[in-house]
Amino acid sequence: MKARFRVSGPDGKAVFMDLKGREAWALEILVSAGAGGCTPIDHPGPRRSDYVVKLRGCGIDVATITEAHGGEFAGSHARYVLRTKVELVAP
Repeated sequence: MKARFRVSGPDGKAVFMDLKGREAWALEILVSAGAGGCTPIDHPGPRRSDYVVKLRGCGIDVATITEAHGGEFAGSHARYVLRTKVELVAP
């Protein structure tokens, strides 16, 4: 998978970023999730935390919010929320 994104910096200037593979997949999910963010429970996928770290390395701000959950395997999970303005230009 390859995708092109328009990423707006804090100064309002935009750059185009071409991503491929799981990084493109993860950013596309974050963009479509909007302000509510997404969790591995809502959108299962391998190694999401690794892709978030790689996106941060590209200068994209992604917040991690820890949430508790119940059920048979109670514990906590991460909710990832995109803080940088990003638009998908071309899938």
